[in-house]
Amino acid sequence: MANRIMLNETSYHGAGAVAEIPGEVKARGFAKALLCTDPDLLKFGVAAKVTDVLEKNGLSYEIYSDIKANPTIQNVQHGVQAFKDSGADYIIALGGGSSMDTAKAIGIIAANPEFSDVRSLEGVAPTKKPCVPIIAVPTTAGTAAEVTINYVITDLEKKRKFVCVDPHDMPVIAVVDSDLMSTMPKGLTASTGMDALTHAIEGYTTKAAWEMTDMFHLKAIEIISRSLRGAVNNEKEGREGMALGQYIAGMGFSNVGLGIAHSMAHTLGAVYDTPHGVACAMMLPIVMEYNADCTGEKYKEIARAMGVSGVDRMSQQEYRKAAVDAVRKLSQDVGIPQKLEALKEEDLPFLAESAYADACRPGNPKDTSVEDLKELFRKLM
Repeated sequence: MANRIMLNETSYHGAGAVAEIPGEVKARGFAKALLCTDPDLLKFGVAAKVTDVLEKNGLSYEIYSDIKANPTIQNVQHGVQAFKDSGADYIIALGGGSSMDTAKAIGIIAANPEFSDVRSLEGVAPTKKPCVPIIAVPTTAGTAAEVTINYVITDLEKKRKFVCVDPHDMPVIAVVDSDLMSTMPKGLTASTGMDALTHAIEGYTTKAAWEMTDMFHLKAIEIISRSLRGAVNNEKEGREGMALGQYIAGMGFSNVGLGIAHSMAHTLGAVYDTPHGVACAMMLPIVMEYNADCTGEKYKEIARAMGVSGVDRMSQQEYRKAAVDAVRKLSQDVGIPQKLEALKEEDLPFLAESAYADACRPGNPKDTSVEDLKELFRKLM
């Protein structure tokens, strides 16, 4: 079986990269943008860093900002209508994973209206046409949604998140500008950064991993582990490192999938509205311990990439523990909680069943069960 790699047509990296947007828009003959962003980015002036560039270059746009932190089916459907009403022919997705996931779903449905119920996009949907062209401009360093074929939508009625995997949703252009990330508060920097680390580690250990994606993931682990503490302290070098590291992780996991740390995080987000990065960070060391006996020597390389010294002199048990300990220490250093107070014993069956049904679960290196997942959730209590 052939291994497939899908990436953006074009990506720009570095401080001030948003200045490249007008040239791409004009070269591609785009006429008007629907700018999908969240209300806070409008409120705090971050969106203006992009709209000012558009206005200075005479580029037309309208703004859609009815987007929640865990975007819902309704957010998507309202956005599809906003796209139609605006007369736009492309989308600029500005923000974190929420804005980008919403933009992807809007773009897919605008081009494939038979999926307007949104729920039918779950899993690998048989869409026929590429989505409306998207220019993705991340303001967080974590989700890598600008370079992935995945997006996640919340079904409020059923209290669950569902993962959509569609090669047709890939943004044509990614603009990864670390200047846009400098306004992130410490908590958001920490949680999105741990999401990126979870992407890298789960992508490296997933069943579908292979040499090319291993290369991306190990480099991402190295960059993230040395950059996240500095980024949380708003140091320039740390911000720039995280902007690059999270993108490299996305280059890998988008093509091979994830595991149950993400399955469980999706469920916690849907039931308790736990921020996705926080949920990933809490689950990652717990899941790593669970998966360790199915990972060969990979934890040795994870420990090495995270800066652990002397791994070649360690036994298998020692380097596996060292890898988990390094992840847990980084999480603690950036202020991630270790327990989830909202978690209740009576919720465990629903949480475990939802996580088992999640699209990320089959990629986990260790085959799991609903009972196993229930026990893993219990470790957060």
